[in-house]
Amino acid sequence: MLVLFETAAGYAVFKLLDEKKLKKVDNIWDEFSTPEKASDTVQLVSFKKFKDTADALEAVTSLTDGKCGKTLKKLLKKTAAEGAEQLAVGDAKLGSLIKEKFDLQCVANAATAEVMRGIRSNLESLLGDVPKTELSSMNLGLAHSLGRYRVKFNPEKIDTMIVQAVSLLDDLDKELNNYVMRCREWYGWHFPELGKIVADHQAYAKIVKTMGVRQNMIDGDFSDILPEEIAEKVKSEAEISMGTDISELDIMNISELCDQILQISSYRTQLFEYLKNRMTALAPNLTILLGELVGARLVSHAGSLMSLAKYPASTVQILGAEKALFRALKTKRDTPKYGLIYHAQLIGQASAKYKGKMARKLAAKVSLATRIDALGDETTVSTLGVDSRAYLEAQMKNDQDRGPGKISGTGRTQAKHESYQFKSEVMSYDNAADSTIPRSNKKHRLDDDDEAEEKPPKKKVKNEVPDEATNGDMEAANGSPKKKKSKKAKKEVVDSDE
Repeated sequence: MLVLFETAAGYAVFKLLDEKKLKKVDNIWDEFSTPEKASDTVQLVSFKKFKDTADALEAVTSLTDGKCGKTLKKLLKKTAAEGAEQLAVGDAKLGSLIKEKFDLQCVANAATAEVMRGIRSNLESLLGDVPKTELSSMNLGLAHSLGRYRVKFNPEKIDTMIVQAVSLLDDLDKELNNYVMRCREWYGWHFPELGKIVADHQAYAKIVKTMGVRQNMIDGDFSDILPEEIAEKVKSEAEISMGTDISELDIMNISELCDQILQISSYRTQLFEYLKNRMTALAPNLTILLGELVGARLVSHAGSLMSLAKYPASTVQILGAEKALFRALKTKRDTPKYGLIYHAQLIGQASAKYKGKMARKLAAKVSLATRIDALGDETTVSTLGVDSRAYLEAQMKNDQDRGPGKISGTGRTQAKHESYQFKSEVMSYDNAADSTIPRSNKKHRLDDDDEAEEKPPKKKVKNEVPDEATNGDMEAANGSPKKKKSKKAKKEVVDSDE
């Protein structure tokens, strides 16, 4: 029986001297305990050496893909020509491939695995022609080459450059703002009206550098820097400016400051283009969803693209608002809805009512896009970024057109939103239906009194007696005692009636 053994230096074929030893699997390792016993157990038949590391890498990758390399084919043809009966291999898939192409009976079981283990432990003594240093260097070189092949190493995929570039861009913005503020304040002593007319920082620095003192503005031509209307306005203001005069030395230092502003602005533009190209190569789907600057800040905050890919969508949503999150948890208040992702264009386009909802949806899509960018293959072109952005824009439009929906649970399935149809009938307004408040009893009484007043009064038969009776009744009601009428008074009343 022959044994096919794979090394970093090449393919080796050993001959097993005593096949009876394979019957006892537990005792096979004892036959390789020393180099002398290993030499008595197996013997080197042939050794096909690789030319270089590239040849070794090609052989390994071809075996990984289920194919036989050129070096292995030559060795197996030679072995098959010698009339070998059986060939022990370390992998069953490799054995089936060799049996199919070269018609060699291959064996791969526990006994052959123990034989491979013994050969590996005594490889230096069994391969006498290959020096130890060369074998070690080939092992190291093949390991590095195979590692680069497996991860598909590409210098364009280094996210460290993204982190450094976006950090430098933020530093340049801070320094540029400080320089511009100092220049405006310094030159404002001489020509304060210029700062209100010219808002662009680069245009302001170019005018100050070209003009010098404000008296040169009257006769100078600044059409290549400013529009004609603004240039005429600056000339008119220069004639009546209330600024103080400055010396030539002051103008020289201000001009040097303007040179620094223009250089930093130019370098910032160049750096932004570099960052844009790097982000497109490193994370194209993330760039489509968030933009170059926001995506780079997320990668920088996470540390790397791989670290960002490991975050869930909820973490991506509030990444950058850690202080607000822990403060909200400590004070038991509402947690923040967004962090760095707030500056994305999609969230900026959404109305204030739907910003939180859009942030959640965008964070979920960003989490998926980052994993594809970090772990995806270069050969597979993913359109997830474009599809996700189109989906989010459609969702945002639908939400803003439809309005907030408060139906949840089972009511959502039962609710039916039907389109409104105009009615052709014209209904007249009923004035009697204005007041829906029921009438009180007090109001009924008042109405009855009014009706009583409208009726004509009845004739009184006896005028004086009822008056006295009513007076008596009123006195009784008031609780005052009745006065007794004397008989003399009654008599006078009777006489008068007669």
